[in-house]
Amino acid sequence: MKSSDISGAISLADLTPEQRALLVLRMRRKAAAEAPGIPALRPVPRPASGAMPLSFSQQRLWFMEQWQPGSAAYNIPAALRIRGPLDVAALRWAFDEIVRRHEVLRVRIDPSTPVQAAGPPEPLPVPEVDLAAVPEPWRDREAGRLVHEEVRRPFDLTRDRLLRKVLLRLGETEHVAVFNMHHIVSDGWSVGLLSQEFVTLYMARVQGLPSLFPELPLQYADYAVWQREWLQGEALEAQLEYWRRTLDGAPAETALPLARPRPAVRSGHGARRSYDLRGDLVPALRSLAQREGGTLFMVLLAALDTLLHRHSGETDLVVGTPVAGRGRAELEGLIGFFVNNLALRADLSGDPPFRTLVGRLREVTLAAQAHQDLPFEKLVEELRPERDTSRPPVFQVVLSLQNTPRVRGGLEGLEISPLDFEGGTAAYDLLVSALELETEELTGFFEYSTDLFDAVAAARLTGQFQALLAGAAADPGRRLSELPLLSAAERWQLLGEWNDTAVAPAGSKSSGGCFHEIWEERAAAFPDAVGVAFEDQRLSHGELVRRSGLLARHLRTLGVGPETLVGIAMERSIEMVVAILGIWKAGGAYVPLDPSHPEERLDAVIGETGLLVVVTQDRVLPRLPRFFGFTVSIDGGWDAIAGATDDLEVNVQPGN
Repeated sequence: MKSSDISGAISLADLTPEQRALLVLRMRRKAAAEAPGIPALRPVPRPASGAMPLSFSQQRLWFMEQWQPGSAAYNIPAALRIRGPLDVAALRWAFDEIVRRHEVLRVRIDPSTPVQAAGPPEPLPVPEVDLAAVPEPWRDREAGRLVHEEVRRPFDLTRDRLLRKVLLRLGETEHVAVFNMHHIVSDGWSVGLLSQEFVTLYMARVQGLPSLFPELPLQYADYAVWQREWLQGEALEAQLEYWRRTLDGAPAETALPLARPRPAVRSGHGARRSYDLRGDLVPALRSLAQREGGTLFMVLLAALDTLLHRHSGETDLVVGTPVAGRGRAELEGLIGFFVNNLALRADLSGDPPFRTLVGRLREVTLAAQAHQDLPFEKLVEELRPERDTSRPPVFQVVLSLQNTPRVRGGLEGLEISPLDFEGGTAAYDLLVSALELETEELTGFFEYSTDLFDAVAAARLTGQFQALLAGAAADPGRRLSELPLLSAAERWQLLGEWNDTAVAPAGSKSSGGCFHEIWEERAAAFPDAVGVAFEDQRLSHGELVRRSGLLARHLRTLGVGPETLVGIAMERSIEMVVAILGIWKAGGAYVPLDPSHPEERLDAVIGETGLLVVVTQDRVLPRLPRFFGFTVSIDGGWDAIAGATDDLEVNVQPGN
């Protein structure tokens, strides 16, 4: 559709959100190409050294590599399972032709400047690993291990070729092809381009035809030069001004429900938790988006912001999202690092209805897209956030929606399908990815930093995200605080199964009794088992029962019974457990007195509670305030404790 196709008979309201987005993109490209002051995008002569400047994105990634060398966090891997008679020679030729066409796949980084320098076209090494002899039950497992090993292998940006290829032979008619690129020369769009060119070139070679692609008029390095010529002076300042205003006062960190403390330095290690949205849910979400004049992405963003808000209570949130960064038509056919990140700041104040939040995020998203030409790297330079090696700057949570279908189908008798694997890395604390399928379904994953989350926490977040989307689709007028976070099964488990306090302890004669009675009944069944441990000390159940019983008899001689408060002024130890059980057996209740507290504080607690008995230790006694009741030293006074013969029959009830 061209902008000229819109006549008076058709208004923008008649278009779907996707059609409006496409129209806006094309109009942006046309306006960008015609805007005054923007230099023409044209080929640049190469110096004798071949050295060309890095783009802003490449420059920041180079900096990240120096900060965390040897990391695989910026690898972009893919793996395809190929069934059928594969022509390996045609496969090699196709990849060699791709490397010849795209100069950026031949570059290495000169660390002294740094700049990128492209080498001459050379055949791409494609190591072959023959697994056909491996017994079938273990063959796929070994293939998976090799794939995982390859995608985790880091690149040396100054020495390595930044595109790698490995071919695993599982049998005469079954292979796994693995290719891996570093992000400094590629992005998600580039992976799609590489796949399309490979298919076309492979088919041409098998059929005995030459390359069907014309020579590229531009290369990525030409774009890097153009970007630096254009984004300076007034053009740069205009972009910066918007982002300064938008992110002024924004929180530097997103509060997340972490399962682990944040380390001082991020490791980049990660894992994934997959999810699927099926049935009528995705059409319902699309319908909701259309009614609010938005897109499916805006609905997913609203759900993610709501999830973060419900966990943190924060109403000012910043979530990142990648955009293709190819605002000019000349860039569509180039492999390279064009993708840019946008910071989307959400206002969730006032506990709005979900549909209201979608409307707010529509305005935020459209405004950000209109100012997407500023490289994220320049934004970070401008904002100068406090350098923190524990988290990414500006935002730590990212949402990515892709609508490019997966590679499936046949190729000259071949059946090709993507091979799912985990890269084991995470560039952010949390990345929520969604892929639109042709079947009106969504599939995706939560990629999470294993520094911060474990598998249980990731599964919980993923399930809550799905529950929020289902609740919003069913009733978008509900306020954010009212939307469900739990599925029906989880709600029953939490509120029903785990909260069923009416169930008595199985096999207990003391069902409904006091804790010490139920415990002693169980302990009697295993008298020699370890009952309590502290550092290198151990007490069996039987010995714990005996000692606590002796202490209880001694406390009874001092007047301790039901409703009597007894102080415990002890350091953490096995004796503390003996004291607690002994007080309970005597019918009393214990009042903790922390020996590290000031004497005035302890004196106030003793006075307010009216304590007449305090159980303590010899080493703690000097730290206690003057006390006119009874002090029982559980170590120094054990002879007196052990000599007590008072009857231990106590009428104590759970209600005491």
